Formats: sequence, C-alpha cells, structure tokens
Amino acid sequence: MSKKNNTAGILAGLLAGAAAGVILGMLYAPEEGKETRKKIKTKANDLKDQAKNKYGEVSEKVRDQYGNISSTFKETANSVANTVKDGYDKYKDQIVSKTADVVKNVESELNDLK
Repeated sequence: MSKKNNTAGILAGLLAGAAAGVILGMLYAPEEGKETRKKIKTKANDLKDQAKNKYGEVSEKVRDQYGNISSTFKETANSVANTVKDGYDKYKDQIVSKTADVVKNVESELNDLK
C-alpha cells in the first residue's frame, strides 16, 4: 500500500508541477491578456482531462487488484474450511467408533458380573 500511495503522490506532484510550469510560461509570454487567458484555460482543461484519464486508469487497476485479492482470499478461506471439516469428520468417526467399542466392553463386563 505504501508504494501505491507514494506513486499517487509522485503523480500528483508531477501534474501540479506541469500545470504550474505551463501557467507561468504563458503568463510571461509576450501576448495579449485575452489570448493568454484562453491558452491557460485550454491547457488547464487538457491537464484536467489527463488527470481524469490517469484517475480512471489507476481506479481500474485498483479494482482489478481488489478482485484478485478477493478471489485469492475466498479460495484460501474455502481451502481452510474444507481442511477443518475433513479433520472434524475424520476424528468424529474415530470417536464414535471408539465410544461404541467402550460401550460394548462395559456391557460385556456388566454381563460377566451377573
């Protein structure tokens, strides 16, 4: 998770730096104010679109990873549950068998005492 947060921070920093660079470059360019504002607006919209696209890509990757992790967790949980159930069934049968043997032995001993 730390690596993903770091990557998101780096991406945000790069986008902010690019936006600041574009805006400063346009403000210092020798053009009319109206034209400069138009260029700034266009570049801001371009950067906004790029940010939306990156957000969509990252969101999709996160959803895919969540799906993979969720599937793996379910498979592992099912495997553990099956192992526990198999162990329970195995020992349950042994206990029932041993209990039946003990009951038979006790009954036999009681009959011998009569």
